[in-house]
Amino acid sequence: MTSVRIPPKEITGLYGAIVKKFASRMLGQVPKSFGVMWHHLPVLKASMRFGQKVQKWDQCDESLKSYSHMAVASLVGCSFCLDFNYFMAHNRGVDVDKAREIPRWRESAVFTPLEREVLGYSEAMSQTPPTVTDEMVASLREQLGPAALIELTTVIAFANLTTRSNTALGIESEGFAASCGLKPMAQSSARPVEATAS
Repeated sequence: MTSVRIPPKEITGLYGAIVKKFASRMLGQVPKSFGVMWHHLPVLKASMRFGQKVQKWDQCDESLKSYSHMAVASLVGCSFCLDFNYFMAHNRGVDVDKAREIPRWRESAVFTPLEREVLGYSEAMSQTPPTVTDEMVASLREQLGPAALIELTTVIAFANLTTRSNTALGIESEGFAASCGLKPMAQSSARPVEATAS
């Protein structure tokens, strides 16, 4: 387990009071990550604004977007994003039994063929270099439509921004899912070297 690499700063001021109130209402606590990001308030504000805008998009199914973010988090190793998105899945009415299986989606029998394609696409986008194929995009475009696929792709890109930032800064799970009684996330038996659609 990594410790936070930049110590959290005290959250102060009027904006700080708003952030604390919002976080406490939504999460039951103020995450340490807010204190870390408080060192550069414009970055925190921009990230929060963009994250709020992403949540308002409605061309792609909410479950697919949630699962895709968690697939990226699992691949990258961001325990904060896995925990947070599992918690949010519970709050948004997304199937939490499926959500908890994301780390072992290839081995799990709970996902539909479309969900498996989305998870494979999420991982393929997150490889360096990306391993997305024409066939992956064509299949998802046919099933979801162009607008939903563009939305899904941008959600996956945003997930890479947040998961990689958190991982680099040592920001880890703060137990959001456990605090509302959710079962622990399933553990993968193996991490794939190259992501492909199943």
